[in-house]
Amino acid sequence: MIPDEDVERVRDAADIVAIISEHVRLKRVGSVFRGPCPFHQGTNNNFSVLPKGGYTCFVCGEKGNVFTFVQKRLGMTFVEAVKYVGEKSGIEVREVKAHREGPDPREPFWEINGTAAAWFTETLWNSPSAKEAREYLASRQISRETADRFELGYAPRELGLMRAYLNNLGWEDDRLLQAGLLVKRAEEEEPRPRFRDRLTFAILDAAAHHVAFGGRLLGPGEPKYLNSSESEVFHKGQTLYHLNAARQAMRREERAILVEGYFDVVRMVDAGIEPVVAPMGTALAEGQAELLRRHAKTVFIAYDSDAPGQKATFRAADVLLAQGVAVRVVTMPDGDDPDTYVRAHGRDAMEKLIANSLDVFDRKVQLLERGGWFNDLQRKRRALDSLLPTIRACTDQLTREMYLARAAEAAAVDRSVLARELEAGASRRARTSAPPPSPTIRRVRGEDEEAPVAPPPVQRVGPYRSTVEASSSERDLVRVMMLHRPLADAVIEGVGRLSDGEMERPDWLPEDEEQALPPARLRDPAYGAIYEALLEAEVSLQGGELVTWLGDKLEPWVVRLAEEMLDTPESMMNPQASIDGALRRLRERSMRDRLAELDRLTPIALGEQKDRLIAEKQRLNNELRHMGATGWKGYRRP
Repeated sequence: MIPDEDVERVRDAADIVAIISEHVRLKRVGSVFRGPCPFHQGTNNNFSVLPKGGYTCFVCGEKGNVFTFVQKRLGMTFVEAVKYVGEKSGIEVREVKAHREGPDPREPFWEINGTAAAWFTETLWNSPSAKEAREYLASRQISRETADRFELGYAPRELGLMRAYLNNLGWEDDRLLQAGLLVKRAEEEEPRPRFRDRLTFAILDAAAHHVAFGGRLLGPGEPKYLNSSESEVFHKGQTLYHLNAARQAMRREERAILVEGYFDVVRMVDAGIEPVVAPMGTALAEGQAELLRRHAKTVFIAYDSDAPGQKATFRAADVLLAQGVAVRVVTMPDGDDPDTYVRAHGRDAMEKLIANSLDVFDRKVQLLERGGWFNDLQRKRRALDSLLPTIRACTDQLTREMYLARAAEAAAVDRSVLARELEAGASRRARTSAPPPSPTIRRVRGEDEEAPVAPPPVQRVGPYRSTVEASSSERDLVRVMMLHRPLADAVIEGVGRLSDGEMERPDWLPEDEEQALPPARLRDPAYGAIYEALLEAEVSLQGGELVTWLGDKLEPWVVRLAEEMLDTPESMMNPQASIDGALRRLRERSMRDRLAELDRLTPIALGEQKDRLIAEKQRLNNELRHMGATGWKGYRRP
């Protein structure tokens, strides 16, 4: 047998029109393809094939999907047909020799989530404690019919109600914990509901199994939205809200509309726009993008148009482009999201916004042009840095070429220059390994807040070894700030002078992956974290008291590093000389970084601009030589 998920993958990937066209002469008529029926040897075009759908003969009544066509036309078994279609579609099909013994091990999770969904719905409409939830839905103009269609419910604040109900049906606490309906923060603590005083949204997988819930908090607190934790049946990065109901519409209309939230989906579908899904408040993952690719060739992203929404839009777009999907951006009016806009203006107005959407690359260029980012050489360089990652993400070669030409035109730069930069960037990324996770500042979690997934602990063997250039100078400055507290202001002032003033960037612009941290901050993750914490420390804190204070701010391994630096105060004989020497070396580093930036700007400069860049290179190299440092290797005297 062939696993159901493999059959589904082949069906999603299959081009039914191309496969049937090998046996039937088809002609496009509107949104379908028509031809003579191969089963009753017809001569008229009574045989209809729907892209991403099935076939039907209106004379002999034969109908089915791509597998049934291959079975009947070529005389294959179902397994042979799946393998045949998989080979045509570039999908490797694996056959499992033995049938699974017994029921699917996921069935208990589907059943318990389905039971909980029904209980939440019952509670929403019949419990006095759900009055606020009902009033909230009424305020958002969500009818009972719509709420029932999406299996909206209410999780009461009382601790034991859901647990007692499910226990009485035979579901023990261990199973409720595994399903994520109960949580237990400590071994000795009683289990408690994960969702309390929340409007609930049932989350179904592509096969319409209940796998998880989303919850919207009704009272004060954080987070406002909370999803089920990962489980045997729920993986956020591989699940899209409403996909089970939207996928047929996505295939029929050959489009998917991606929105941010549950209510965006509910509102649009209620208005009659069906191919709508959401990533449930998380950044779009590769697995979710693959699901979209299976069902639609074009994805319309309809996120908020504020800075966070734009940033999320372009991040999602790059993930989709890597899957070979065409991406268009729907521009929402300021202050609106799909929910509020459709509620105020209706379906036709939303469809008009969708029809007026722009290709994601054109939208990026449009925003950069409006902000004047191509009018100044420095800003132009940063604008191109924000466009190149999208071009790199695009796997469709023709689209990639068009993006490259569009960027060259907008920036008035020779296309060959951008092509070389694109290739050089890919080579640099291939040579560079991912950096280790940086130390983080701790924060206190609220009672209802979902616990973040902690990164794996950093294991250090022996002394800390930094890979950052001039990190020893950063270490010297941090040591002065800890050992000689009155000199901390001198260090901060000196580090501040290293900055040449970073130009402001729009929040949505993705960071250039090769751009260094601003010069006013230390670049080593450990020394930088200590430095940032010391900016807030009172000068009176010294020695053990200072370490204790840092312990509340930093990760344990970084605090141990700070203790190690405090253990050898005698090694710093002249603190002021240490500051001066460290700042001198960091100044050299900043100058080399500027020279590297000039090397990147020179190819896109013209006329007097290029002359000014060359003159600045010469000045910096002369200053480096005066300081006794070696000149920049990329500099060539004109």
